[in-house]
Amino acid sequence: MTGDLTMDFRLSRLLCTLAMAGASLASAQAEEKVLNLYSARHYQTDEALYSGFARQTGITIKRIEGKEDELLERIRNEGANSPADVLLTVDAARLAAAHEMGLLAPVRSAVLEARVPAHLRTTDWFSFSLRARVIIYAKGAVNPDELRNYSDLANPRLKGKICSRSGSHPYNLSLLASIIAHQGEAKAEEWAKGVVANFARPPKGGDTDQIRAVAAGECAVAVSNTYYLARLMRSDKADDRKTMDKIGVIWPDQKGSGTHINVSGGGVLKNAPHKEAAVRFLEYLASDEAQRYFADGNNEWPVVAGIKLDNPALQALGKFKADTLPVGSLAMYRAKAQVIFDRAAYR
Repeated sequence: MTGDLTMDFRLSRLLCTLAMAGASLASAQAEEKVLNLYSARHYQTDEALYSGFARQTGITIKRIEGKEDELLERIRNEGANSPADVLLTVDAARLAAAHEMGLLAPVRSAVLEARVPAHLRTTDWFSFSLRARVIIYAKGAVNPDELRNYSDLANPRLKGKICSRSGSHPYNLSLLASIIAHQGEAKAEEWAKGVVANFARPPKGGDTDQIRAVAAGECAVAVSNTYYLARLMRSDKADDRKTMDKIGVIWPDQKGSGTHINVSGGGVLKNAPHKEAAVRFLEYLASDEAQRYFADGNNEWPVVAGIKLDNPALQALGKFKADTLPVGSLAMYRAKAQVIFDRAAYR
């Protein structure tokens, strides 16, 4: 009798263990249908990206949004226990910071290597959309033929005519990093000092503020990402339309290295609990569907060649020669760019 009870007890324990193992397996399988995304992209139009991915894969995206530096610090503090699978952000400087902090994992994907051009990816992060950094000017205030290159911004004839955002902003750091890469530190510093000498006022505001300042006559020339221009071009507000009527746009360096581009991109986190889903998400961002969302929904240029655009603002801006400097090079010169801006009092 005692032996039978012992046997029953052992059998019960075995069945309980098997049940728990089955529950754990089911839980693990359920977890594979989840992707934890940390995103510094604050665009309502990105909802189409997330729903499109979920529709295609059955994987639910759980999203945490925040400012770039805050997300990087959060991921670092979470350490090995971080739930983050993918980091999405804007500008090569921020993605490079994630790399330098050791937060990203190397990714090998035939899909990504085939669709994302080599100069727009590194071993652990990929660009998925572009914004070109163009020169804008007040119509009638300057001669656009004298503003064909970024170097022209340092010409003394523009003294008192340039508006700018802060030199510490990643968009401007990336631009100066590209100048360092192409021309060297000495030329880059000479350029930065020349631009500062031409300021109409101390740097302030964002790109949209520079556009409005040029249109209002506060200054005659500025630099802006095309994303902000396209947004104003597609606006239904009369004031925005009037602003765009007063300014002209120049694609710089078309006979040289090409117009500088800022990128938006992402990578898989080193401690990602759902690495397979994370890679699938990055591959989805390089798909035709997602690339059209970036362009038509958020006024960004696709990185994949041959995507048909249905965005009247991007079509109106026209085709251009883009700088093909590897994004890794921009990251490499970011710290030097900040030092040069500081020395030039470009604050």
